Amino acid sequence: MGDAPINKKGITAFFGIICLLACGCATVGPDYKAPAPSVPDKWGSDFKTGATGDISSLTAWWENLGDPVLSGLINQAVQGNLDLRDARARVVEARARRGISESGMFPSLDASGTARYSRGSSGTGDGNTRETYQAGFDAGWEVDVFGGVRRSVEASQADLEASQENLKDVRVTLAAEVALNYVDVRTYQARLSVAEANLKIQQETFEITDFKYQAGLVTALDVSKAKYNLKSTEAQIPGLRTNLKSAKNRLAVLLGASPGSLPGRLNEELDEIAPIPVTPVEIAVGVPADVLRHRPDVRQAERNLAAQTARVGVATAELYPKFSLTGSIGLESLSLGKLFNIDHRSTSFGPGSSWNIFDAGAIRQNIQVQTALQEQALVKYEAAVLSALEEVENAITAYTEEHIKFTALKDALSAAQEAAALANDQYVSGTSDFQEVLEAQRSLLSFQDQMTTSRGTITANLIRLYKALGGGWQAVSTEG
Repeated sequence: MGDAPINKKGITAFFGIICLLACGCATVGPDYKAPAPSVPDKWGSDFKTGATGDISSLTAWWENLGDPVLSGLINQAVQGNLDLRDARARVVEARARRGISESGMFPSLDASGTARYSRGSSGTGDGNTRETYQAGFDAGWEVDVFGGVRRSVEASQADLEASQENLKDVRVTLAAEVALNYVDVRTYQARLSVAEANLKIQQETFEITDFKYQAGLVTALDVSKAKYNLKSTEAQIPGLRTNLKSAKNRLAVLLGASPGSLPGRLNEELDEIAPIPVTPVEIAVGVPADVLRHRPDVRQAERNLAAQTARVGVATAELYPKFSLTGSIGLESLSLGKLFNIDHRSTSFGPGSSWNIFDAGAIRQNIQVQTALQEQALVKYEAAVLSALEEVENAITAYTEEHIKFTALKDALSAAQEAAALANDQYVSGTSDFQEVLEAQRSLLSFQDQMTTSRGTITANLIRLYKALGGGWQAVSTEG
């Protein structure tokens, strides 16, 4: 019996219709348009210490502090920090997922082969044994007529870009955290030096007072006051040492090392007493619109919005029919030696279509789900913009006001030093009592400690300002 005739004209016409649909139909779903949030033209804070405009100094802002140890710590953290490694791995994951989405735009080809041995039952059949061999290729291609696959690729590309922005954001946070903990180390070292210097002075005062008591020149009350003043200062030192050690341990973890085991010479460099990094004279903060361009977290939120917008299109494409082309080439034989004989060839090909006509509204409900998620992503983007602007405003205010505080403390310290010297001279000459000396010493220590802390806070607030402006990610590769 001959083969049934194949209606090749019908298949060709069907194939032509699919191609025309693929070329002529627009991609369904909303086309993404980046939001344009309203931002002020200038900062509300009265920032008089720096320039505006060119903010290229944000690229490696820590270099502006002129501290090579800090620069070395940040460079080391880029190599070893675990959060940064995790963010890089997420970029690799997102890139691979984009590749998976792109594969849907191309045909698929499968190869198969089987060799089977069977034996029939002698009780119910002839009891003969049989060998069968099969080999073949199956090909299929779902034509992306309504753009569901293209929207999926669009979403995956936006996801990849969002993961890259997340990597940059981790980089910004890492640089700031390393710098803040480094400033803590130098600040606690300076405060320890102040406390130890005062402890030495108060020890001398106590010894002098005790000597005078032994000579009958002062009362036991003066000795007790000198002692509790000495011990009060001595009690501050363990807490400062604890905080210093904690800051060093935190630095080690940020660098991807065990606490107390910083790599290379960093342990020795941190143990050496060094001044708190001095802030530059001028700081370029730019305008509010610059924050939206430079803050990775804001750009990440925008890319997440773009990805979710594309997913609305993916869901919408499910409303429409799907068209595909399939084909197969096979070989079948009862003998392995004759498997590749052309007479044993079997072929099939042709177009196909499917359309989910009834699903109780599941597809439309999914479109609503994806649209609601798009709205949520938009809200998160707008919140990220407002949060970024707030963070910069707060950082500018904190930096500016701390400068004012430092100036006042500087004047107070100068007066306290003069008062301490006068109180000591008057006590020695017998024109004032010992209480004046103790009060002057306590005030001097307090102002010295406050001024040292304020100096560190100024630098820390500048670091927070650099972080709020989105500086630092440009200095490292974002490739995963």
